[in-house]
Amino acid sequence: MKVKMLSRNPDNYVRETKLDLQRVPRNYDPALHPFEVPREYVRALNATKLERVFAKPFLASLDGHRDGVNCLAKHPKSLATVLSGACDGEVRIWNLTKRKCIRTIQAHEGFVRGICTRFCGTSFFTVGDDKTVKQWKMDGPSYGEDEEPLHTILGKTVYTGIDHHWKEAIFATCGQQVDIWDEQRTNPICSMTWGFDSISSVKFNPIETFLLGSCASDRNIVLYDMRQATPLKKVILDMRTNTIGWNPMEAFIFTAANEDYNLYTFDMRALDTPVMVHMDHVSAVLDVDYSPTGKEFVSASFDKSIRIFPVDKSRSREVYHTKRMQHVICVKWTSDSKYIMCGSDEMNIRLWKANASEKLGVLTSREKAATDYNQRLKEKFQHHPHIKRISRHRHLPKSIYSQIQEQRIMKEARRRKELNRIKHSKPGSVRIVSEKKKHIVAVVK
Repeated sequence: MKVKMLSRNPDNYVRETKLDLQRVPRNYDPALHPFEVPREYVRALNATKLERVFAKPFLASLDGHRDGVNCLAKHPKSLATVLSGACDGEVRIWNLTKRKCIRTIQAHEGFVRGICTRFCGTSFFTVGDDKTVKQWKMDGPSYGEDEEPLHTILGKTVYTGIDHHWKEAIFATCGQQVDIWDEQRTNPICSMTWGFDSISSVKFNPIETFLLGSCASDRNIVLYDMRQATPLKKVILDMRTNTIGWNPMEAFIFTAANEDYNLYTFDMRALDTPVMVHMDHVSAVLDVDYSPTGKEFVSASFDKSIRIFPVDKSRSREVYHTKRMQHVICVKWTSDSKYIMCGSDEMNIRLWKANASEKLGVLTSREKAATDYNQRLKEKFQHHPHIKRISRHRHLPKSIYSQIQEQRIMKEARRRKELNRIKHSKPGSVRIVSEKKKHIVAVVK
């Protein structure tokens, strides 16, 4: 005789709460849900409003420097360790979890112009106005020992920037020329130059590690190949570029922070036209850094704000500012892609959330599911006028707001002048130049 038995798992119909609430089974037949789209629209609208309500990006202020913060560096293997260099020659190492300074070094006389960590994280390098390159241990000295550098290289001219190779014991400095150094030698392996102006910044490519790029004060961006020990290409812009940032996911893509308030994303294989022009700042852009995902980057500006741009968009998705923040000189995106650090003139390092409304801490599975669902709804209805207006709205300082209005009037006047010139000229005599090509002067190979 066969006995058939029904068994029911209570997890299938009881919610995971102490109240033992019954789950409501749902039939997904579209015929039973005629008002599904209007209902989803209301949910997307509420999710967008709540996102703006809970947008609290500012986390902490690391206070301790006695002069403006001039440069920042991340530890390659520790998320909690950050290095900063100030205008009085002082270098500080910070612990982000405790939000405290764990070590202070008087590294140089004058400005600390650049700071970078070794690829394995055991030491770091600094350059300053005293024409020296110094290597320091990442761990502090033993009890009773003086704080002395491991190595010191005395140069002939002031070094304005430094960057370390991503895989080998090699670093590059810039000043009057770009020098490639071996850590074990006191003379450069090779020196590369193209032109006669001082070079303000040099950066190694994180993927194609033998490539590096530099910016010079004669408005040039120069790309070098370390294997050939020669410059590859040079692009000349309308105004000076302060620094560049390489995309960590796409080897050929880099973004340049320019004095003309814009950022330019280039593909190094076709330098005659930038891939994208990013416009939102109202003063010179001083620094740029990519997120580890390669989909976004953050920029620091003289207009006392930082902005987050998607790589494929011309407008920023977020702007961060505080009342006391002055000209932002340097900015870094942390290696876990969750936080942003910026150093500014008024001696503070500020820590921000990369996603302003993100909830910190451990999330339950239901919270994660609700967050993902709301995110999908916002993406689905992002182009609806009402939702788009709410999601784009930002409170700006009066100085930035008035400058945006002024620049809008100037841009409209230029456009009107261009249209009048075309209208009253012989057909084809006035060449129309796109916004992308407008700022490129020349490309030299």
